[in-house]
This record gives sequence, C-alpha cells and structure tokens, in this order.
Amino acid sequence: MSTSTITVNTQDDRSQDLVINPPSSGLALKGTITVPGDKSISHRALMLGAIAEGETIIEGLLIGEDPRSTAKCFRAMGAKIGQLNTEKVRVKGVGLGNLKEPLDVLNAGNSGTTMRLMLGILASHSGRFFTVTGDSSLRSRPMSRVVKPLVQMGAAIWGRKDNALAPLAVKGKELKPIHYLSPVASAQVKSCVLLAGLMVEGKTTVTEPALSRDHSERMLKAFGAELEINPTTNSVTITGKPTLKGQHIIVPGDISSAAFWLVAAAIVPGSELLITNVGVNPTRIGILEVLAMMEADITQENERMVAGEPVVDLRVKYSKLKACTIGGNLIPRLIDEIPILAVAAACAEGTTIIKDAAELRVKESDRLAVMASELTKMGAKVTERPDGLEITGGQPLKGAEVDSYTDHRIAMSFAIASLIAKDATTIHRAEAASISYPNFVATLEQVMT
Repeated sequence: MSTSTITVNTQDDRSQDLVINPPSSGLALKGTITVPGDKSISHRALMLGAIAEGETIIEGLLIGEDPRSTAKCFRAMGAKIGQLNTEKVRVKGVGLGNLKEPLDVLNAGNSGTTMRLMLGILASHSGRFFTVTGDSSLRSRPMSRVVKPLVQMGAAIWGRKDNALAPLAVKGKELKPIHYLSPVASAQVKSCVLLAGLMVEGKTTVTEPALSRDHSERMLKAFGAELEINPTTNSVTITGKPTLKGQHIIVPGDISSAAFWLVAAAIVPGSELLITNVGVNPTRIGILEVLAMMEADITQENERMVAGEPVVDLRVKYSKLKACTIGGNLIPRLIDEIPILAVAAACAEGTTIIKDAAELRVKESDRLAVMASELTKMGAKVTERPDGLEITGGQPLKGAEVDSYTDHRIAMSFAIASLIAKDATTIHRAEAASISYPNFVATLEQVMT
C-alpha cells in the first residue's frame, strides 16, 4: 500500500516537508484527473477584466497564490473582483486608463507574470504613481527585460540595480508607440509591451526571435483590441485606444500542470491516467511534442474549442521512454515543463540533451542548477551545461532529501521522481506547489490508491 504524507516542520517559516514512500512491491497510477485552470489565462482574464468596461465572468479560474496576487493588486486600484473560486468569478472593470492610484504598495507575491504584465498597464496611466514589489524570490528576478522596452516608450520607472530589480516605482506617463525587437522569446515581455500599447495613440509592435505563447493576443482580441499578427516574422502589432468590453471567459486546464501526470504515468510501470479538459494552445504543446519524440504512449481524445482555446482529454500509459534532444524553437513552447522533462529523461534509454534553455536560470529558482543538484542526490546521472542539462537515463533512482528552493515546479517534479525511487524521498519546502496547483498532493494520493 502506498503512502504519501505531508508534515509541517517546526521552523518559524512554517514550511512543509512532503515525504513519499512508494511500496516496495511496485506502484501503478490509475484514474481520471482534472487539472487546475491555466495559470497564464487566469492572470490575463483577471487583468483584462479589470481594465475593460462592464462585467467579465470567469469560469475555471486557477485558485492558486499567483492569481490571488493579481486579483489583490487590481482590487487595490479600483476593480471590483469577486471572491475567487473555480465556478464563477465576477469582475467589474474600471475601463481603459481608469485604474486608481493605490493607497499602498502593490505586492505581486511570487508571480513574475503579475509584476511584468502589470508594469505595462501601470506605465501608461498618466499622472498616477505606483510602487510594486514581491516576495524575496521575485525581488531577485530580472525586471529589466520589461523595463527596457517601457522606457523606450517613454515610461518613468525606478528600481534597484539600475532599475532591474523590484521594488519598482512607476510614474504613469503618456507613452509613444515603438517597434520592439525582443532579444528573448518571452510571452511576459511581449504581453507587457502590448498592454502598454493599449493606451498609446498609434501602433505598437513586438517582434520575437521565436514564437512565444499567445494567450494575450487571443484574449486581447476577445475583449475588443485590434491586433495584427505576422507569424512569418513572429511579430504582433496592437492599435492603441480601443474600447475593451467585458467577456465570458472559460479557462481550460493548464497543460503545465498536466505535464506532471503525463510524465508520472509514462515512467511508472502499469500506469494509465486520463487527464480531462486540457488546453492545447499550439504555443504551449512543446511538452507533447517532446514526449512523442521520447515515444511516450499519449493519445488525444474529445478534441474541441472552448472560448477560443483548443481543448482535449489526454490519455497516457506507461511506456519505455527514449532519449532525445530538446532545444531551439521548442524551448519557448515548453519552458515551464523542462523540470519535469528532466525527470522523464532520467528514466529514458540513452542520453537526453536539453539546450538553449538559459532562461531557466532566472525563473522562481535557477531551475537548471537545482534540477542537476537534486536529481544527482537521487542517483541520476546529470551534467549541468550553461544553457541546459545532459541527462543519461536508466540509472535507478533512490530516495533522498531534496529541496524545492520554494519553486512550485521543482517541488512537483521531485514528487513525481520519488514515485520510482527506492525508499522514501523527502521534499523540503514542498508547500511551494500551492502557487500553481493547490490540490497537487491530494491528486497524487488519489491516483496512488
């Protein structure tokens, strides 16, 4: 019989250790899972609802710490956002350009999406002053990637380390349109500039080196913004001063959350899971492409469109995975899934190369360094590279004490790795999983029984 226990230690920070001890006789994961709502879409629905005219209704919102941070910030600026729940959240917007100057500092918590996208909105609110901050992790993450294009548009922003780190002070100004050539393929950078462009007379364009996720473009169009998209050049142009109208948004399940179960069932012998209502936006399905390269047994069922986003049910069965190379234009489409793909690589036959992923060093943790060090503790053969990892699969994993480094995707990745380890694994600071997946442990217990 499998056991999965959480214990709260006695430290002042009240962090949690997740202890997973799979049975020596073997374990198979079985059942049907519904994953939380897509985090990227949840953030954008709250933000655009807050600055649109009229009422926005959101179904399937992710109830995690990050969307809570977004809701709290926009409530502080006058938007009326009802109690967050998965059934129906009502947002009464203030209209474009009508956010109030808040009475206090806006705190984005651990959410880079909240801070980076919000900066684009705040910078264009002429005559108002805002201060934004976050937790210790977010205050160490680079904000210069969005500050730079905003300053080119005429924004006034001050912060630590030459305006690169939060806390950041923003004095809203009348901005000008630009054509920004982004050095990185980043949906957060692109979205920040497009949101700033909402308030600008004329056309604002962002061109990326590769296509990043396009949730902002889809939702901006739904709310009434005028966008021109050129897939040949990876460019998006927004025409400023539209009228945004409240919408009815249905948030599909997050493929980044589904990724943990896709890998879990693929690496645990005898497993079969059905993951329902998963969003498969083409800019997000790199995880499915890589698992197909690794010869995972995954089928898509019940294909449909929900509120402009493609949705499917995913059935995954255990299979013997093969190594592959992950890099290039695939990376922007699976950047959040690389930690769990590293676990899959540790179980695959051959040597998997992950490259072109230096972006992972400035996430909630340095995900390349953390995955290398903690997987090695479990007996995996991992070599850290400047822009990725080299993982030789097939080494038996053993139970160990590993640390999440307060990174939600790291915590959940090691929970999955522990399922095939010999003896118990302890994951320190595992409470980080609640940032994007509050019911992760309960779901794990469900499919282990």
